[in-house]
Amino acid sequence: MKYMIETLLANKILVLDGAMGTAIQQLNLVEADFSCGCQCHHSQKGNNDILTLTKPDLIRDIHKAYLQAGADIIETNTFNANRISQADYGLESKVYDINYYGAKIAREAADEITRQDQGKPRFVAGSIGPTNKTASLSPDVENPGIRNISFDELRAAYEEQIEGLVDGGVDILLIETIFDSLNARAAIIAADHVLTRKAASVPIMISGTITDKSGRILTGQTLEAFAESMKHGRVISIGLNCAFGPKDLVPFIKELAKTQNLFISFHPNAGLPNSLGGYDETPAEMAVYVKELAEEGLLNIVGGCCGTTPDHIQAIHEAVQGVKPRAIPQLEQTTMYCGLEVVKVNKENNFINIGERLNVAGSIKFARLIREGNYEEALSIAKEQVENGAQIIDVNFDDGLLDAEKEMDTFLKLIASEPEIAKVPVMIDSSKFEVLETGLKAIQGKAIVNSISLKAGEQEFIEQATIIKNYGAGVVVMAFDEQGQADTYERKIAICARAYRILVDTVQFPAENIIFDPNILAVATGIEEHNNYAVDYINATRWIKENLPYAKVSGGISNLSFSFRGNNAIREAMHSVFLYHAIDAGMDMGILNPGMIQIYDEIDKDLLAKVEAVVMNTSAAAAEELLDFAETFKGVEASQNTNKLAWRTLPCSERLQYALVKGVTDFIEEDVEEARTKYDRALQVIEEPLMNGMKHVGDLFGEGKMFLPQVVKSARVMKKAVSVLLPYIEAEKHSANSTSAGKIVFATVKGDVHDIGKNIVSVVLACNNFEVIDLGIMVTAETILEAAKREQADIIAVSGLITPSLEEMIHVAAEMEREGFTIPLILGGATTSKVHTALKIAPQYSHGVVYVSDASKAVEIARKLVDPVSKEQYLIAIKEEYDQVRDNYLGIERKMLSLEEARKHNLPINWSPEKIQVPAFQGIKQILNFPLAELRPFIDWTFFFKAWEMKGVYPKILDDPKYGEEANKLFADANKLLDVLEKDNVLTANAVFGIFPANSSGDDIEIYDPQDSGKLLATFPMLRQQEVRQDQVYRSLADYIAPKSSGLTDYLGGFIVTAGIGVKEYAANLHATGDDYSALLVKILADRLAEAFAELLHQQVRTEYWGYSAGEDLAIEDMLRMKYEGIRPAFGYPSLRDHTEKAKLFTLLDGNSIGVSLTESFMMDPGASVCGLYFAAKEAQYFDINKIDQEQFNDYCNRSGRTSQELAKSLGTVLHID
Repeated sequence: MKYMIETLLANKILVLDGAMGTAIQQLNLVEADFSCGCQCHHSQKGNNDILTLTKPDLIRDIHKAYLQAGADIIETNTFNANRISQADYGLESKVYDINYYGAKIAREAADEITRQDQGKPRFVAGSIGPTNKTASLSPDVENPGIRNISFDELRAAYEEQIEGLVDGGVDILLIETIFDSLNARAAIIAADHVLTRKAASVPIMISGTITDKSGRILTGQTLEAFAESMKHGRVISIGLNCAFGPKDLVPFIKELAKTQNLFISFHPNAGLPNSLGGYDETPAEMAVYVKELAEEGLLNIVGGCCGTTPDHIQAIHEAVQGVKPRAIPQLEQTTMYCGLEVVKVNKENNFINIGERLNVAGSIKFARLIREGNYEEALSIAKEQVENGAQIIDVNFDDGLLDAEKEMDTFLKLIASEPEIAKVPVMIDSSKFEVLETGLKAIQGKAIVNSISLKAGEQEFIEQATIIKNYGAGVVVMAFDEQGQADTYERKIAICARAYRILVDTVQFPAENIIFDPNILAVATGIEEHNNYAVDYINATRWIKENLPYAKVSGGISNLSFSFRGNNAIREAMHSVFLYHAIDAGMDMGILNPGMIQIYDEIDKDLLAKVEAVVMNTSAAAAEELLDFAETFKGVEASQNTNKLAWRTLPCSERLQYALVKGVTDFIEEDVEEARTKYDRALQVIEEPLMNGMKHVGDLFGEGKMFLPQVVKSARVMKKAVSVLLPYIEAEKHSANSTSAGKIVFATVKGDVHDIGKNIVSVVLACNNFEVIDLGIMVTAETILEAAKREQADIIAVSGLITPSLEEMIHVAAEMEREGFTIPLILGGATTSKVHTALKIAPQYSHGVVYVSDASKAVEIARKLVDPVSKEQYLIAIKEEYDQVRDNYLGIERKMLSLEEARKHNLPINWSPEKIQVPAFQGIKQILNFPLAELRPFIDWTFFFKAWEMKGVYPKILDDPKYGEEANKLFADANKLLDVLEKDNVLTANAVFGIFPANSSGDDIEIYDPQDSGKLLATFPMLRQQEVRQDQVYRSLADYIAPKSSGLTDYLGGFIVTAGIGVKEYAANLHATGDDYSALLVKILADRLAEAFAELLHQQVRTEYWGYSAGEDLAIEDMLRMKYEGIRPAFGYPSLRDHTEKAKLFTLLDGNSIGVSLTESFMMDPGASVCGLYFAAKEAQYFDINKIDQEQFNDYCNRSGRTSQELAKSLGTVLHID
């Protein structure tokens, strides 16, 4: 029987097996066991893969042990079964056999176990290790450009291995323990070659291994860069294995689960190796972390690596049983390229600067250095490009005197040895396709190929694009076809549209990896036909962005000004004007020299007018006028060389601003020193002239009049200025002779590399006697919180510049709440705001969240937060302010559908008799004096501890370093008291429930007498969502009941449970004896028992009394996480807002008969009680009404028979009035 693993993965978490090596080591085999009888003259002991041939039964038994422990997927014993690794044993000739028989043995074991239980199919994954060599690193520190393995050798070795695995019958190819993404790319291409040749469809799993807690793999790539580098059409999952135990890998798995639209796999080691090389983490310990990830919806495949055994796999299997798998998120298609780090092409980055100085055709110096073999100096040009703001570097060796293929291979491998260069993606540039492919084989990451075109026809275009796709690279497509270069708007868009359709529809090339270059051509050449070239490019760019989804646009900027070679002032102005308009039209990136652009607003006004006329072709005489003007401007430019220091005559503060805007560092030290003499304190130089200059930079960037490379230069000037002032600031601080004002842990959040604002605020705080623990950039929430605990911080401060940082700040706040922090959180950065803080972040944390708008306010706020006298009042005032901000925001422009439209767009359910389960029991049933002993297993202890303000998840909280000791004491006391309550019959647990025929009538639910279906017992009016929703479905609980018009009889249940009878008296007696602790404890336990009773009763209704889930077999913890069918909303839930409707339920079920009554405000007495409704529809899910308008409020008043004054108390919070 053939099973599709992708289908199964969508419905359950699959368990991978554990360590083959660990199982083999436990057998204490000797040399003879490994001997294959060959004449290789090598010791084979330790070559575990050869056991597939020498001891097949032993390997089969290990497979079966893992299968019997619960594994859904077993790995073949072929991790090192490639000719590169087997060369150490002289067994290269055995590679195919090891893989073929390794797959056959695993296949036979899996099929045997599957036949025993066909409801649980078992799969075989062909294990493909990384080999013992790397394509990205040199084995010789003295010669960084050499490699001990080539890409082609790796690919050939992988092809041989994969052929054996596929022939042997594997279901999956698992490329695992990846420490070099270039090695893995060779394996992916090898797999694609084999599978294409055999017309086979075998999915690929990818699993990397990180080498330290920064989350980088051995070759230096970040986790995000690694994941992006591994994209391929055959890859179905990505994950991590080896290196660490589960605890240390959890943050990285969470990151992958959030950012990747593939299945997520996780098979960690059993902890870290001990001093003897063994692994000590027990199955139960591993299972805790696995269960946490699974229940958070973050896993699809989970197993074990080094040190794990069948016992570990059994524990993991039990931990994920019945837990729903992670749903693959619908992520926005984002264009990303990477070297060691990722560059995203999106609105936040405005425009991507591609460095152009590594092109032998465009840089005389670079070409000379390459011809001389002076690679060290050539690399310095690359480094300078990156330092000057190049986010991608273009590399081109097309020169008749050079071997372009050899030079591309050499230089890219040298780049890999320089992390400061290798961190950015490479654009491999050549007119020869063999050079382009050589480049792709030489460097890890996700590169860009520049370029291909339709010049030689569709067949070659398709072949080249297919190869590029296999490498996972992006591609620049030139606007060329068989007729030549596109030079008009019409030709540009026609060729780009044709190329796009071929790439997307025929090649299946990811649209986000397509970059069009619609040809930037020279203007003002004196040829009239050329005058509209810039306008045509800009218009074509706009058309591409509007009509070719996700495609990007690039171009070579310097081509535009070719007519003005030698007159840099004119050229710079032309580039700046062109970019200003092209970026506005949607241009995403461009190849340019950052030094050859000016700030738009600072271009000479006369020159700007002339250049605008030429670039935008607003006048037939524009080109001639600019040419004439250029002649005079040469003189101006010459005088500018003598007058270029005229700005030095400006006042000091204006000189500082000029230096920041222009990125000039030459005079910064002397200007800062001069400024310092004009202020009382060194800090004021930062707070006033320097901050004013940076604000101007920010304004220009926001208006699109400065570009990112220029902003990077401005930042460098600012850092240098601050470094000059630091010694003086430190001296001023120490001269104050004061102690620390407080300790602040400060960080730029994960995913954000911007640190200028953070550094400035750190300086300001430090000079005001605060001790600042600066954690740097890209800091995870876990690291921030660990540091705060370790340092016993008074405040946590986080900063971020980019939009995604806001989500990370929310995560930090939520984690602080979860871990029980009580110190305040302050935050700031360009994208933060008071409104966002009030709406999104402050509600996540209950001990103070404060938005800091700028550095000047940071000290005042921090002082208030560390002052025990002012802190409480300050935080109360902040909370009130944020509550008002939140209310004001939520009261503005809330888009609501009319009630009529909302009802038209209700949840559509195709009702039929088959959808409705006739209950086994109908009517009302009481359950009195229910044994507490049967309720105890259903207690959700997590909420018990939360009631005591102990933040943590049970049972992990019992081992928590902060709460663990007290949590254990509290847990013991609670269970001891439960014993007493149970033994002495202190509390009484009663329940009543009913199941009735029902139908919906509009937004009402009508309840009928089971004995007389024509007799109406009660009508429950329901509310309906009205706020505009993306899914355009506006739910009401009435949607979950078949409408009367269907002619079908549906059913609705209701319940009231209590465990609070007797608690009031017992607690009063305890209080009277002075035992307030036990008095509080019994009240909290009664609440938990009532919730436990509600959970247990719902289970009995689902499986017995109603029976719509008669076959349900859920663990209690899964029930507590609502993994069952149907819902039981209690009155007051977001979907069942109106507490006043409890009265109807109490009348219907006679709540008083079980000892529960309603107060005037519709609260239940005893308080340890729960009541609500039962819905059985499969489509039923919880939702939030959020807001309703006045029309629905009035309609609801009429349907409920209550006045608006009565309902205002119950529904006031959901009523939205324009």
